[in-house]
Amino acid sequence: MKALRILLSIIVILLALFFIGGMLLPKTYKISRTVIINATDSLVYMNVADMNNFLRWNPWTKIEPEAKVTISGVPAQTGHLWEWKGKKTGSGTMELIQAQPYSLAEFQLHFLEPFESQAISGFTFKKTAEGTEVEWYMSGKANSIPDRWMGLSMDMMMDKDFTSGLQALKELSEK
Repeated sequence: MKALRILLSIIVILLALFFIGGMLLPKTYKISRTVIINATDSLVYMNVADMNNFLRWNPWTKIEPEAKVTISGVPAQTGHLWEWKGKKTGSGTMELIQAQPYSLAEFQLHFLEPFESQAISGFTFKKTAEGTEVEWYMSGKANSIPDRWMGLSMDMMMDKDFTSGLQALKELSEK
């Protein structure tokens, strides 16, 4: 009986830490990675803002090349849309919402499966002596306590995808 009380006490303490700690965590998250690409800002911009080119380098196409992808709208113009549905990558949409040629491409992400959420993902482009500096970022809101804990680990969860994606963008752009 004493062991059961100790076990229940530990569970109550852990739940309290989860909920109280979660209320103290930030309500937003932002992650980013940067790479220098030895190519013009116009070329690199079009490899990002044109979803037909995005298809060639993004890390999720490599994870599930057989996922169903639909691209619509005018490339590199607001409203340009990428829709996907896959077994491994889930489903959702990515819409270009800000297009500032050679400086910014920003997208609204709407994840539908395996869980519904929204985020903003974008790319900034800056000319440098070595070529073009590209920053890839993603930010979002973490309204619920589980979302706040997830936001805390988002940087670590997305590191591999962002790093491999930027490397593939670099390789494509430098050809």
